[in-house]
Amino acid sequence: MIISASTDYRKAAQRRIPPFLFHYADGGSYTEHTLRRNVEDLAGIALRQRVLKDMSSLSLETTLFGETLAMPIALAPVGLAGMYARRGEVQAARAAASKGIPFTLSTVSVCSIDEVASAIDRPIWFQLYVLKDRGFMKHALEKAKAAGVRTLVFTVDMPVPGARYRDAHSGMSGKSGPIRRMAQAAMHPFWAWDVGINGRPHDLGNVSDYRGSPTGLEDYIAWLGNNFDPAISWKDLEWIREFWDGPMIIKGILDPEDARDAVRFGADGIVVSNHGGRQLDGVLSTVRALPAIADAVKGDLAILADSGIRSGLDVVRMIALGADTVLLGRAFIYALATAGESGVSHLLELFEKEMRVAMTLTGAHSIADLGLDSLVPDAILGTY
Repeated sequence: MIISASTDYRKAAQRRIPPFLFHYADGGSYTEHTLRRNVEDLAGIALRQRVLKDMSSLSLETTLFGETLAMPIALAPVGLAGMYARRGEVQAARAAASKGIPFTLSTVSVCSIDEVASAIDRPIWFQLYVLKDRGFMKHALEKAKAAGVRTLVFTVDMPVPGARYRDAHSGMSGKSGPIRRMAQAAMHPFWAWDVGINGRPHDLGNVSDYRGSPTGLEDYIAWLGNNFDPAISWKDLEWIREFWDGPMIIKGILDPEDARDAVRFGADGIVVSNHGGRQLDGVLSTVRALPAIADAVKGDLAILADSGIRSGLDVVRMIALGADTVLLGRAFIYALATAGESGVSHLLELFEKEMRVAMTLTGAHSIADLGLDSLVPDAILGTY
């Protein structure tokens, strides 16, 4: 098992929240090979230790799309984050803002764009899917613009939902789901009081705002399933590129040719990602896909990466392999479920400390200094 701060938060979250929520965040698709490889492959990247380099001056700051980040980290979009703590998206956004990094709000958040954007003094990022209901997409983009959102994260690796068998076993989905979820909530009284009773309304804030009526958890799976669009192609994004005048990031790139297509499309950035192992099981881990993509498009657009990042050391590894910034998903959700805003803040403090140690002992004075020279040669080679 990989030991890290997020591992401790994961164990605490598993005790604190109902199983249907824990497994929704924790699980992957099919037999979860890619989910495991994301973590194991990244942890296996060997850092190159250097000494006596006068590391008295060290900075984690970086700039992305004209925005200064205190460290090259952003919080990833996670659906239903508001069910993991009372108004969870607001709490996570506050923690991110206090640490000088972006928070990305999911399309299927509990808290609406307006609620989250008004809670902090730093612009949030907003994530959107390509959905059959183009009216909803246009409405969401208009709401995001009005709320001061400048950066759009467009997720393209969900034309169909992955086979997530844990959800059926845990009660997140299935005919008996509502009854099982109520029984689980009763067995987790702190969560039931904090979120179940005092964290209402339990609906998809952005979707409910568009529909004019509540869209609760029981409607969540059905609404997404009915709106995924397997006909999606690059041309379906053209009207969004014309409408959105801020940075646009394409999330879900695993192949260099798709990365080149993103450059031709006019994207400002990409997220190298396999959706945290939640979509197509058996694909490359993000860390193995990243170097070839960086070789193909580094300098043409910003390269972000997610999936498998559990420590500040992992952040350093991803940056050294070609990422400009990373997104944290499960790591911050475990902390949010355990201790809300303070948990996320604490996790980010630990990540910062771990990054400083790693950079000091690899001789990197700044984020720009991190590169392949920070790794042991051939560190990512081997059988898969």
